[in-house]
Amino acid sequence: MVGEALFERLPDNWKRLVSVRVAIALALLVALLSVVTGVLNISQEAADFGPLAAFVPDSVQEAVGFTGALTGFLMVGSALALRHGLRAGWWATLILLPVTAIQGLLQLNRYSLPLIALSLLSLPFLLFTRNRFDQELALTTTQLAAGGALVGVQAYGTFGAYALQEDFDGIDTVLDAFYFTLITSSTVGYGDIGPTSPEAILFTMSVVVLGVASFGIAIGALVGPAIQARITKTLGKMTDSELELLDNHVMVLGYGDLTEPIVNELHSADTQFVVVTDDDSAADELSNRDIPVLTADPSNEAPLKRAKIQNARAVLVATDNDAEDALAVLTARQLRPDIRIVTAATDRQNTRKLERAGADDVISLAELGGHLLVRSALGSNESPVVSRLLSETE
Repeated sequence: MVGEALFERLPDNWKRLVSVRVAIALALLVALLSVVTGVLNISQEAADFGPLAAFVPDSVQEAVGFTGALTGFLMVGSALALRHGLRAGWWATLILLPVTAIQGLLQLNRYSLPLIALSLLSLPFLLFTRNRFDQELALTTTQLAAGGALVGVQAYGTFGAYALQEDFDGIDTVLDAFYFTLITSSTVGYGDIGPTSPEAILFTMSVVVLGVASFGIAIGALVGPAIQARITKTLGKMTDSELELLDNHVMVLGYGDLTEPIVNELHSADTQFVVVTDDDSAADELSNRDIPVLTADPSNEAPLKRAKIQNARAVLVATDNDAEDALAVLTARQLRPDIRIVTAATDRQNTRKLERAGADDVISLAELGGHLLVRSALGSNESPVVSRLLSETE
């Protein structure tokens, strides 16, 4: 009985939650093992562990030690993408898992065996949960341009330095040219590679200017929104960029016990909507469920304007406080005389007050509940709406 009670209390999507969390946990564990084994193998001498010891050159062992740690950090990024349900994160993890397994195999170290086993074990599980990660990675035009500029500057510096290798002290290969471009554009400048002609000096100056600009733009455009989203989500607020995207949406003003079914219905119907509430705890809960919420007083004009009431299609107001609902309805009606406003009255006597405040339709919960109870008791199916509600309840 206790087990059945606990099972009934689980959310309907508990299988999805468990499979997604296990996939993320496996990806993070592989990332950790890859970093640890990579660091351990960076400084190791030639290993003779395993059947491939006689066939793997020492240079390859050193390379996979370094790249193993790098792959581990990339795996951390892909695991974070999985955490947000991104399909791009799924593909990145699917590509990196075989890479970590191969790196562990070529490291020729017994400490790499858990990395190999876990990487191979994670692959079928990741394939099994493929449909769980269906969110698209949406990059703005600014972010794409910033990423392109960063890549373009690195390519410009690499191929330009390699073409002018005779005018540099220390550039013999494309790798040397890329190394020079990276440390120059990032303003590290170790000084081990330097220009020896006026042309090379001018080229180096251009790499410094373009590199610093591209790094700054890329960090601001690519990393800035993520940091802003995390901060605003912690505060229970939508970002300005998310608010700008609101169009033809439904505004839910206030939050209470009556509002939860409304939010669930809108979310299930995949309808664009936003909740405006001054309840910090409710805003935090909604934000954790990835429900768009703006923490503000729904009876004030400023937050309703920020939530794009001028572009909204309808307003829903249904908390357990008719007085506060009336103020929210009055404010919304003043800002948008033409918008449809629907509200619910917890007290039947407040129905006309809410209508005078500006609501187009006021539903009395007491009358509705009594009507449904009588229909259910009499077994009447004259009303198609009641029949649908009763059939859904059953």
